[in-house]
Amino acid sequence: MKSSQQIAVGSKGKTIENQLYAAIALLKTSKEARQFFQDLCTPAELQAMADRWQVVALIKAGKPYRQIYDETGVSMTTVGRVARCITFGEGGYNLIYERSEKKSYESSTKIKNCRTKKRTSK
Repeated sequence: MKSSQQIAVGSKGKTIENQLYAAIALLKTSKEARQFFQDLCTPAELQAMADRWQVVALIKAGKPYRQIYDETGVSMTTVGRVARCITFGEGGYNLIYERSEKKSYESSTKIKNCRTKKRTSK
């Protein structure tokens, strides 16, 4: 099996894999991401990625693997793999999870502030 470094080299010395990452980085909205990934991946591949992403939040919440399996139906092997990546991986799950949590917090704070702002009388 070829490593990512052995994959055929594309334009300007980038590997095909790096070209894919660059293409993903061009996505601007979740709608664009949905369109791109639905074209790029099979339904089974999309489901596998969605399952892994769902597991991230549950592991971060400290839920036991068996409980995650019972709640989601995601295999114990996948739960364990995601947990290993969170702890020993490249940091991708952690990076995007933290950004996602920050964005959710900021969105909820904006909504809360809009509801609680007092109107000033003129």
